[in-house]
Amino acid sequence: MQKSTYRLVAVLAAGALALSACGGDDGDGDSDGDSTAGGEGGDGITIGIKIDQPGLGEQDGSDYVGMDVDIARHVAEELGYTEDQITFREAPSPQREDLLETGQVDIIFATYSITTEREERVQFAGPYFVAGQDLLVRADDDSITGPEDLGDKILCSVTGSTSAANVKDEYGGNLQEYASYSECVEMLVNGTVDTLTTDDTILAGYAAQEQFAGQLKVVGQVFSEENYGAGMQRGDDRCEKVNEILTAMWEDGTMDQIIEDNLGPANYTPNADLNPPTPGGHCG
Repeated sequence: MQKSTYRLVAVLAAGALALSACGGDDGDGDSDGDSTAGGEGGDGITIGIKIDQPGLGEQDGSDYVGMDVDIARHVAEELGYTEDQITFREAPSPQREDLLETGQVDIIFATYSITTEREERVQFAGPYFVAGQDLLVRADDDSITGPEDLGDKILCSVTGSTSAANVKDEYGGNLQEYASYSECVEMLVNGTVDTLTTDDTILAGYAAQEQFAGQLKVVGQVFSEENYGAGMQRGDDRCEKVNEILTAMWEDGTMDQIIEDNLGPANYTPNADLNPPTPGGHCG
């Protein structure tokens, strides 16, 4: 399966969006009003994604690329939409529930972990992938093989990251905080810090970037579970259909190919103890 990209549809006014029976909402952009919740025969579908996560959801000029983008595209096609009926829009983490509830997007694929708190407001198809917290280190560093090796190592994360703080409390490490993960990656490459921690998929995305080719590696010892789901507005009766599509993607090799296309350059392999997941149980 070839890696696909899509031209970003420019959007002008959130207030112009048409609400649908199961519409969702994305982040910062606005739709052109063509998004409907009907699947086959509808005028279009608006999908929320990340635009700043290399390998997962990233803006590349006027296109969107990444694992979540490719999964979203395949799901939309299986729901009956053509390429020109798909609109990708940014879905920042703090806005995802609000955007779905107000109908600004129909579905969100954006490293969106299924949690009890979120299920009070939205429903999820999936999980379609299970990530785990891991460590990113320099490719020539064999001194860190898991969190138990942190000791007095310099651990980098973003300011206010609870995951990094929890790792430090449980395993040790000298925590240094920066404004973004991309800054942490730069500090890791130049030797200022020893490791970076967050979801293994996000780490693999950074390691796969061309400018860091061969310089970084994911340790491969996950110590948490993050169940990525496709966020949908409550009442959207396509949720179970999306579960069927996601299941088929793992069964026919489509998901494996998408992961290889986007995260393969980092020599990333999904954790076999966690994947493939069994979608279902989160609709409604």
